[in-house]
Amino acid sequence: MIHLQPLDPEALSQECDPEQFNFETTAELEPLSEVIGQERALEAVHFGIKMRRKGFNLFAMGPHGTGKNTAIRQFLAQRVGSELVPSDWCYVNNFAEPYKPEALELPPGQGLDFCGEMERLVKELHNVIPAAFGGEDYETLEQAIIDEFKDRQDKALEELKAKAQERGMALLRTQTGWGFAPLQDGKVISPDDFQNLPAEEQERFKDIAAVLEEMLQATLKQIQQSEGERRERIRALNRGIVMLAVEHLIEALRQKYGALPEVVAYLNAVQNDVVENVDDFRRKQEDGNGNLAGVPLPRSAQGPSSFRRFQVNVLVNHKETQGAPIVYEDHPTYHRLFGQVEHTLAQSGVLVTDFNLIKAGALHRANGGYLILDAHKLLQQQPFTYEQLKRALLAREITIESPAKIAGLTSTVSLDPEPIPLSVKVILLGDRRIYYLLHQLDPEFGELFKVVVDFAEEMDRNAGNNLLYGRLIGTLASKEGLHHFDRAAVAQVIDYSARYAGHSGKLSARMHQIADLVREADYWAAEAGREVVTAEDVRQAVQAQIRRVDRVRERLQEQIEEDTILVDTAGEQVGQVNGLSVLSIGNFAFGRPSRITARVRPGKGEVIDIEREVELGGPLHSKGVLILSSFLGARYALDQPLSLSASLVFEQSYGGVDGDSASSAELYALLSALAKAPIKQALAVTGSVNQHGQVQAIGGVNEKIEGFFDLCRARGLSGEQGVLIPASNVKHLMLRRDVIEAATAGTFHIYPVETIDQGIEIMTGMSAGERTGAGHFPEGTINQRVEARLVVLAEALRSFKAEDRK
Repeated sequence: MIHLQPLDPEALSQECDPEQFNFETTAELEPLSEVIGQERALEAVHFGIKMRRKGFNLFAMGPHGTGKNTAIRQFLAQRVGSELVPSDWCYVNNFAEPYKPEALELPPGQGLDFCGEMERLVKELHNVIPAAFGGEDYETLEQAIIDEFKDRQDKALEELKAKAQERGMALLRTQTGWGFAPLQDGKVISPDDFQNLPAEEQERFKDIAAVLEEMLQATLKQIQQSEGERRERIRALNRGIVMLAVEHLIEALRQKYGALPEVVAYLNAVQNDVVENVDDFRRKQEDGNGNLAGVPLPRSAQGPSSFRRFQVNVLVNHKETQGAPIVYEDHPTYHRLFGQVEHTLAQSGVLVTDFNLIKAGALHRANGGYLILDAHKLLQQQPFTYEQLKRALLAREITIESPAKIAGLTSTVSLDPEPIPLSVKVILLGDRRIYYLLHQLDPEFGELFKVVVDFAEEMDRNAGNNLLYGRLIGTLASKEGLHHFDRAAVAQVIDYSARYAGHSGKLSARMHQIADLVREADYWAAEAGREVVTAEDVRQAVQAQIRRVDRVRERLQEQIEEDTILVDTAGEQVGQVNGLSVLSIGNFAFGRPSRITARVRPGKGEVIDIEREVELGGPLHSKGVLILSSFLGARYALDQPLSLSASLVFEQSYGGVDGDSASSAELYALLSALAKAPIKQALAVTGSVNQHGQVQAIGGVNEKIEGFFDLCRARGLSGEQGVLIPASNVKHLMLRRDVIEAATAGTFHIYPVETIDQGIEIMTGMSAGERTGAGHFPEGTINQRVEARLVVLAEALRSFKAEDRK
């Protein structure tokens, strides 16, 4: 028989020794500037940020609290100061096609300067142009043109009047226009006198009038053409006057921005528009309040409506920016990412807009730098937000469109701003599930996010990292004004971190959780009136955290203690074993003992999982049960079929069961039922099993042990109680002090089990037995009794079949 000894108390937890530290409090430690425990991730960040090729955007993946955002921001903050500040971007009016505003790129910081210079230009034009047209020289030139064409008109009419008089007709101007009337003795004949003329005379006058009417029409046409020429002459005069007035003003700007062809072209267009629409500057402004149709507008959109076309909408201003911009968009909706064209309500009740109401998005602000987005929040937005982001990255340009237009839900004509070239490094933050789903389901995702930054949940526990933890605590204390920790308190935090990581040789890299513990320990130190946080304050913080969330655990514990939920901790039972599971509620996990029972009878080799039959068992649990069938057949049914029907169940389990950590407990119950060997109820067991009978590691080993310990302690520790765990889980042990104290006193035991044979011997107190050279198990061993029972079941099944045939 194998005599397996329980673990020594020293193996139940690897406590940090405060004496390894050469400081008294964390105030003595050098502040920590880097993120600890993420060497692989930081290498990837370094590569991804410096790699400037297309598609090398980053996806930082890992659980919440591992410092993804902090690490990336810290790295970028150290780098961006040495990078070039990106250009400013402005939108200006497109005088040829106003619904297609033009984008202007200016050197960093010059966007606002250019905007102010255009405002000053318009103000100066309001002064210069009216003054140019108000002088005597202009009035003289204009009057000369007017007099010249008036003389032409008068001369043409006089010539026509003379020709009419030669024919005995007079040219008259009436209310309805020009006309002819017959003359007699140099006087116009009245209508009555005209009717008294002979018919021949009347016809003669009518013929003459018809000829003169044709001559009148030709003259009037000539006068109309002359009027058009006059207006054109005056317009040319005005253009010349305006050119003289504004040329030097705009030329100064052209000289200043001569290195920017797009700006020069825009200034030329402004000059042409001013020349062509000079009357706008000669008229009184429509609205001195700078409103459009009487409706107050944002400051960027203010200005009389006829002069808003000369304003400059500074979309992105880098006047105060140092290095490349870093933009974190916490709420990545479509408009917040790509910008939008706003509208304002006019007095008539219609929505109006122009290029001054174009607003920037996060991509505009991050252009030339770095944009950080939360992948989960991005995917939660409208379906086309993520698609438009990919489109922008692939096309390398930012297009401002309304979501309704993209979805084809509207055909309303609106602004179509010119796209802006895009050069940005996008960094998505998310968990691993999102990354792998996107990589699998979206072919373009892998082309755009080629750099994976994988943040680990844990780090090695060694002297160097222990000291880094101390520096981390000291840095947080100094930064947030907390009490500093003594070295025993630092050691206690390290122990908690290892427990949280679920491994005695690891530390948690989820710094968010550790930082919260530091803050809570500071609170309890202040409550106790201490100047320095001690180990007792850290333990108090841990207990307070548990106390706030363990109501469900306490209620379940009460139900077991009251025998509402049946779990034995003393005596022996056949086919019954105490299994251990872990329940998680938020961030709090605790162990729960459960009774597992097995029943056997003749059958066709089926092991029925009742949990699976009623759809309460998950796939991993069902897999574990199927492995039991394989183990039984391989070990005990060498020369005959496995002729049993067995049923397994978690008693009083009313929720789902998943995972294979109970498969060893189920096998113990099944072997007990087959061998009719009672199992000690003072013991509980956890661990999965493979087809060869090897016990394998499981998760939550600390919580499972402590859950059964709490029940045993409540009923009274007898010295026989304990838990069987996989030997491969020993390195994960970071048990509570009360459990270690009980183990030291010999009132509670933890057994490291490698095989089912070892476990069944501890559970039953009987030898498991090994096959001899003749292929038989020793008489009276568990394995021999199981095999013998299976033979009996097989013979019983054959007898039943023979009776049926008869």
